[in-house]
Amino acid sequence: MANPTYKCGAQQLFAANMRRIRLLQKLTQEKVAEAAELHVNYISSVERGERNISICNIERIAIALNVSMGELLAPLDGSK
Repeated sequence: MANPTYKCGAQQLFAANMRRIRLLQKLTQEKVAEAAELHVNYISSVERGERNISICNIERIAIALNVSMGELLAPLDGSK
């Protein structure tokens, strides 16, 4: 049986990039949630890598952060 608390690499990468970008832009989770039309608790759990989010919500968050969807999944060190 799969571990329900396991967080895959893509979730962790997305979470780290989302938080890094949000902080660089000096945005609160509340502002991102408002712009993405998502609940702040949802944004918080995504940032902690606790959600396996849909591609639709990835798009909403990317638009809210004014970045491409790819940027949210790009490796931090530039490698693949």
